[in-house]
Amino acid sequence: MERDELYSWLRLSLTPGVGNTKARALLSTFGLPSQVFLQSSASLCAVLSARQTDAVLQVPEGLDAQLKTTWGWLEEHRDTRRVLTLGDAAYPRSLLEMEDPPLILYAMGAPHAWEEDGLASCASRSIAVVGSRNPTAQGVANARQFSLALSQAGLTVVSGLALGVDGAAHEGALAGGSEAGISTIAVVGTGLDRVYPRQHLSLAHHIAQSGILLSEYPLGTPPLSANFPKRNRIIAGLTLGTLVVEAAMQSGSLITARLALEQGKDVFAIPGSIHSTQSRGCHALIKQGAKLVEGAQDVLEELRFERPSGTKTSLEVTDVGTSSRAGVSEPPAAPDEDVVLRALAYDPASLDLLQTRTGLSTADLLVRLMELELQCHVARVPGGLFQRVVTAQ
Repeated sequence: MERDELYSWLRLSLTPGVGNTKARALLSTFGLPSQVFLQSSASLCAVLSARQTDAVLQVPEGLDAQLKTTWGWLEEHRDTRRVLTLGDAAYPRSLLEMEDPPLILYAMGAPHAWEEDGLASCASRSIAVVGSRNPTAQGVANARQFSLALSQAGLTVVSGLALGVDGAAHEGALAGGSEAGISTIAVVGTGLDRVYPRQHLSLAHHIAQSGILLSEYPLGTPPLSANFPKRNRIIAGLTLGTLVVEAAMQSGSLITARLALEQGKDVFAIPGSIHSTQSRGCHALIKQGAKLVEGAQDVLEELRFERPSGTKTSLEVTDVGTSSRAGVSEPPAAPDEDVVLRALAYDPASLDLLQTRTGLSTADLLVRLMELELQCHVARVPGGLFQRVVTAQ
């Protein structure tokens, strides 16, 4: 992309009061943005309101500074950074089918991510994995394990870099993905020169090395709350389907699932405990027709996805493996006959309830719970409860 072309696209995207829909109408009527700004007021009024026409005829405040920042960002790493517009051949084709495709996508990723058609056809080999920002320990494990297995099978895992399930999904994909492919895509709600949340700074760097960071927001955009639900349409649009790991009833993940359904995509949900608020969103999706899944194989069979030649053959999600990049490790095998694990079952339980079920003294029970926690078989959850952590099958 040349500097003059970037200037025109930035000017159109930054013009106040002209959203994606009207901008696309202008492009459809007049051609490239450079042609839009050559039109008379009368011509523009045939497409826009009088107020929008006045805005288009004026140069947006801060445009020169934004151009300088964006051009410098591109020039700094031409092999790993891209600005993709609706007219770009590398623009994801599946997003063009959405009701509200972004005018501009800012992308940053590994050099091999841009080989062949880059992002253009990623929807044919990608799956969204989303869920709660405050998942249970089991939800985190499921997100990592499913994503690892799906990545090993050749799918790119797409998520939103948020705390909780999103972060675990990216980690699992990084652990299982091939170095030659795009292991994961993070669609963020800020400019790509910022990382939010800050806890995921290291994770974002790993994604940039083996996958892609993607945003529709200009460089310098802070983490505004309205941006995150809006970016969910891109997560849904980039993929074959959406897997919801855990979600409360008022969850952004349900927005992604709804958008996927509206786009004619498959929606999958992992069931959980009937007592867990973080499972109610998944259960609601299942009642509405989402596909209940118990393992990665269920997802692959429903999608009829064939693994590319040369990918790992194991579709098990029982082996999380190890990865210094993603920080994912495999817990030791659970002792099947352990009295505390049998008493704990699969729902969170209080210390008093476990003591009643096991008959152990408080001291002995606390010691055993500590041992199981260190072995990654048990996790503490809010409310002073304990939850068993199992490996998904």
